Amino acid sequence: MNNYLVISADCHAGLPNRQYREWLDPAFRNTFDEYQAARAAMEAELAERGLRNEEFAEEWEHENAEGLQGGWDAHRRYQELDADGVVGEVIFPDADAVTAGASAPFGAGLGATADVPVDLLMAGAQAHNRWLAELCSDSPHRRAGVAIVPIFDVDAAVAEIKRARESGLRGGILIPSMWQPYEPYHDAKYDPVWAVCSELEMPVHVHSGAADRASYGEYVGMYVAEVRWWSTRPLWFLLWSGTFERFPELAFVTTECGAFWAPDLLWTSDIVYDREHAAKKLGKQLTEHLSMRPSEYFDRNCFIGASNTRRRELARRYEIGIGNLMWGNDFPHPEGTWPHTKEWLKNAFSDIPVDETQRILGSNAAECYHFDTAALEPLAAKFGPTPAELGQTGEGLDKWADLAAAGRPWLTGKEALEMPVGD
Repeated sequence: MNNYLVISADCHAGLPNRQYREWLDPAFRNTFDEYQAARAAMEAELAERGLRNEEFAEEWEHENAEGLQGGWDAHRRYQELDADGVVGEVIFPDADAVTAGASAPFGAGLGATADVPVDLLMAGAQAHNRWLAELCSDSPHRRAGVAIVPIFDVDAAVAEIKRARESGLRGGILIPSMWQPYEPYHDAKYDPVWAVCSELEMPVHVHSGAADRASYGEYVGMYVAEVRWWSTRPLWFLLWSGTFERFPELAFVTTECGAFWAPDLLWTSDIVYDREHAAKKLGKQLTEHLSMRPSEYFDRNCFIGASNTRRRELARRYEIGIGNLMWGNDFPHPEGTWPHTKEWLKNAFSDIPVDETQRILGSNAAECYHFDTAALEPLAAKFGPTPAELGQTGEGLDKWADLAAAGRPWLTGKEALEMPVGD
């Protein structure tokens, strides 16, 4: 292999907030003006209360002013991703993760909750989806846009999914990770959503952002501790309710929640399914909706858009499932690897086998989102990093042998005594 074909499974795009007005249905524009004023006041309060690092925000904006324009400017986006070695991308909303200055209207993006009236959420989602389809039309073989779809009004959601797909948004849909006070996602009312997503090959996503903010007050650490839990929670609701049994073609993706939680979730779920000691007292209802172990549904139906994959997560890749992991540079968010992706990749993947690296950096995403890899290969040859650039000499790979042989230890009966995490 000369160059890796790199697909970022977690990128972001969004207009500067006020520019969304022209993409909204006219009936919602006055409400949008009021929303913008309230949002500005809220942002000022966050800064005053010290809940955001203003010094960092100013420094980030200053150092990356031109590159950040790639959050909404198609031409600039090419420059930034090419320089990062990324030839394909999956695009989520909300380009600005520091000051929320490029976010979908009415909070319909990453932090969407059912606290906002569903008609406003849908209006904001549709405005973003219309704009995103135009951005993606500039380079459809490189850009898989994810449509925002609040699914609480099921009929409206199904109509928007079909409309979004027809407009060229092939990356799937983003649903709110929190459903309260509506029915939870295992409820049969959502079956039409899962059905149309299966039919149209539109993966269903949850993405980190929303959490029980009302409970945290000024204690931001509580949000940090819980936000991934809220975003991964829909996975086990769908799994244990038999949703993946009823919709075997449905793809479900948890994005920017890391991957560290997956091995323990799969382990505890599988041993309960297999009725180990602590689960023997549970009745037949426990598993009557499932015909396979939870890990088998996970391997067939689920992916993790782990974003900036950490060394400890890569060391557990055999337990997580190499075929389930998808890397992302999180462009243009500061918590990602952009604009220094190649350096990050070298630090993370220097001792990972080449075939496994390619799966995590691109092949798994190509499978999940149906990228035309033949169309991307010329770009990969030009911009993609090489194994040598990632420091991959092919030496010292035997240190992974015990972990590879153990796989998922609760299934193989083997345990690797040491985990060579490295730096």
